[in-house]
Amino acid sequence: MTNPYHGAKVLVTGGTGSFGTTVARQLLNRDVSEIRILSRDEAKQDHMRHELKDSRLRFYVGDIRDYSSVERATRDVDYVFHAAALKQVPSCEFFPMEAVRTNVVGSENVVQASEHNGVKSLVCLSTDKAVYPVNAMGMSKALMEKVAQSHGLNNPNAITTVSSVRYGNVMYSRGSVIPLFIRQLKAGKNLTVTNPDMTRFMMSLANSVELVEFAFRNAQQGDLFVRKAQSCTIRDLAQAVINLFKADARVEVIGTRHAEKLSEALATREELSRALDMGEYFRIVADNRDLNYSLYFEEGNTAQNSYDDYDSHTVERMSVAEVEDLLLTLPEVREELFLAGIKTEEPAR
Repeated sequence: MTNPYHGAKVLVTGGTGSFGTTVARQLLNRDVSEIRILSRDEAKQDHMRHELKDSRLRFYVGDIRDYSSVERATRDVDYVFHAAALKQVPSCEFFPMEAVRTNVVGSENVVQASEHNGVKSLVCLSTDKAVYPVNAMGMSKALMEKVAQSHGLNNPNAITTVSSVRYGNVMYSRGSVIPLFIRQLKAGKNLTVTNPDMTRFMMSLANSVELVEFAFRNAQQGDLFVRKAQSCTIRDLAQAVINLFKADARVEVIGTRHAEKLSEALATREELSRALDMGEYFRIVADNRDLNYSLYFEEGNTAQNSYDDYDSHTVERMSVAEVEDLLLTLPEVREELFLAGIKTEEPAR
């Protein structure tokens, strides 16, 4: 497969986060000419600079809420990974307008600046919480997807291809539950879960980067991509961590938090009715109707009743042993096990 990044300049917004750091590491092995990291946190940028030590990295201090920051960072860039966002559900519940300013207005700035500077392709990172959203974070991410999709509708001759990807829980990303579980075990505590019967899609950081790269290779204007995934209950996830660390701990239920859902969906039945099955991925093509309102109000889609939602409660669910195998594919988990004196072998997956 040809390398689309050969000699390219790539911008990663929110590039000091878990995804940004992972994608930067992978891109440094792809013969890129330059990787720009746009973020607000100069301390994290300094840490990343010293950790990766590569002259192709360029660090831009700025905020996607400020158009001039994004416009400056996108000059002469070929590809943009848009990962900057407010992602924590509780903070977005307390400050929903901050979620709007970053996830919606900030994303519009990234789209407009990319088009202005002739970027070839922009991929916006979304989440399963944008599907039937019940919290401010998911609602703002759903609007980000609409911003991305509207670019092509309003600019039929657009230079920049704008697409989106959705993924579920990215394991061991910043703020995720697995590092919390491990910290609790190391402190000799029980593992706390909100609702043991909750189900979630599980994806590694490496898989999330593969999803974005698949979008870059295959996207047409307004497309949305979903990677097929297995799910598990939070109870089984916690038990798998306990088993791997050979810990004498139990699962403690603390109750569902506000704005949490029992399950998450990666795609709705309405989206699946127009989706293309591409093996490991669904490509959900954009609704490309123009401002002809009869197509919205007077004509329907006969296929929409033929599908179920792609939901974590209804897809194939992993057993505890399968969750253990999945966790062992994570370098961070293997390192923690090594530090705990537990020998492991990475399973072939």
